[in-house]
Amino acid sequence: MPEIAGFGRRFVALLIDWVVAMLSVSLLTSTPIYGPDATASAWVLLAFWIEVSVLDATLGFSIGKRVVGICVVGPNGRPIGLRAFVRTALVCLVLPPLLQNKEGRGLHDVVAGSVITYIHPRTTAE
Repeated sequence: MPEIAGFGRRFVALLIDWVVAMLSVSLLTSTPIYGPDATASAWVLLAFWIEVSVLDATLGFSIGKRVVGICVVGPNGRPIGLRAFVRTALVCLVLPPLLQNKEGRGLHDVVAGSVITYIHPRTTAE
């Protein structure tokens, strides 16, 4: 099994992807990000789900994951395809990523048969 990426990188990637979704919805709907006329969070959640699912399914990484150097792979080391849509839906529920097994994989990764690893495997000095 590949080395599992740390929680810090995964969290930063999530924040970057959320900001990308907010900006996308704001641009598409011509609404501000914050304030009384701000974009509805349901639209941001939908944009986040679509963006992350499509990119993880096809490339193995979303914009945020690419920025921090991590990717989502299946047991064969390749992108997980359509399972990314289920995986991201579980991420949107918030709790599954917080429920981790002893390997550090969240419930969403266990269900999707995926793992978050480094794009370029880290090496240790010997």
